[in-house]
Amino acid sequence: MTLSKKVTPEELLEKAKKPAEDAMRLHRFYRGKVQTALRCAVRDFSDFAIWYTPGVAAPCRAIEKEPELVYEFTSKWNTVAVISDGTRVLGLGDIGPKAGLPVMEGKALLYKYLGGVDAVPIMLDTKDPDKIIDTVLMLQPAFGGVNLEDISQPKCFRILDTLRERAEIPVWHDDQQGTASVTLAGLINALRVVGKKIGDVRIVFVGAGASNMACARLIFAYGAEPANCLMLDSKGILGKHRDDLYRRRAQYVQKWRMCQITNKDELQGDIETALKGADVVIALSKPGPGTIRKEWITGMAKDAIVFACANPIPEIWPWEAKEAGAAVVATGRSDFPNQVNNSLGFPGIFRGTLDVRASTITDEMAIAAAEALAEMAVEHGLSDEYILPSMDEWEVFPREAASVAMKAIEQGVARRATTYEEELERASAIIKTAREMTHLLMKEGFIPEAPEEGEE
Repeated sequence: MTLSKKVTPEELLEKAKKPAEDAMRLHRFYRGKVQTALRCAVRDFSDFAIWYTPGVAAPCRAIEKEPELVYEFTSKWNTVAVISDGTRVLGLGDIGPKAGLPVMEGKALLYKYLGGVDAVPIMLDTKDPDKIIDTVLMLQPAFGGVNLEDISQPKCFRILDTLRERAEIPVWHDDQQGTASVTLAGLINALRVVGKKIGDVRIVFVGAGASNMACARLIFAYGAEPANCLMLDSKGILGKHRDDLYRRRAQYVQKWRMCQITNKDELQGDIETALKGADVVIALSKPGPGTIRKEWITGMAKDAIVFACANPIPEIWPWEAKEAGAAVVATGRSDFPNQVNNSLGFPGIFRGTLDVRASTITDEMAIAAAEALAEMAVEHGLSDEYILPSMDEWEVFPREAASVAMKAIEQGVARRATTYEEELERASAIIKTAREMTHLLMKEGFIPEAPEEGEE
């Protein structure tokens, strides 16, 4: 849908209900979204002596002597744990570990179909950050990496930072790093469209949760000037004047750091104040419409860029932002141009990370993925309504994987060497196999076709 075709808010809200209605029906029909499938051949029952006892003792002894062989003899090389405590699920909030399981299964589905990665959803029945950290560390032997998901702040920052320091496998928080990678890619191309340089623009981050904190960190690392930028939480603009955050700086470490490095003019006030003269707004905050108003966009700089990424309703309707003077508008929704979606990032990023056995995922690796995403959109015809590839353009994921792998090798965090061309070919083959396996299972009826609504 282009922004020139207006639809009413009522029509959009009605459209938003349909996936939820289908989800209730189809989740019950399929009773889950992922399952275990065999990787090895079973020619007859005598093969069990190879895959299990007594034959399996040989690779066990080999791994005991040389632990790195676990990547050669088991599925650890391609397996990620998707771990959550269910305290901040999809904007639903603290709904608990059981209620969060459908989301983590969905994440596992995306990992497999888009990245060829085997992912296992694991819900933890604890909110204690130390217990979460200890659990992840204890699970390390079975997995090649960990995707933390839907964990509330501020504990999510400490959990990620501690695990990145202590774990021997890569640990990633998609709400932070995944969102930031794709947002950066979109911003790179939005700035290309309007002809502005990242070091010159004033960016306003509306929302100071885990996602926008990571967006700011990655965007600053890419070249934006923190002192020229502003961040807002529910109480207003962050800055050294925020005594409430100073008193709680030990708890809100990231927020207090933003108070120190942004807002050089020591502005105080609300979103309207912050947006005056700004070049870019990146909003990951309260769903709209009306969180950001048209007249506030009008008060921004010429050729303003608006990322209104709250779900299910963006902070401002895209056509309103355009009417108010925005040159480029992005949202988190698939029914508008320029969808900023984590699913464009994590499958390819983890593909490359796993393929070179990287010990961590650095911000530089995330930036490499963002640049690969952005460059593919340029090649396919950059415009104000096309700043990012879509998930249908599946070739973007191997390209991300290859870029991430090369950066990991360059930074010395990879355990395996490869070339860009080798990784591009490897990742393409793995991802293509995963997609074709799914289609084959559907064709043969092993994944049954769901009945139409009303036919159950």
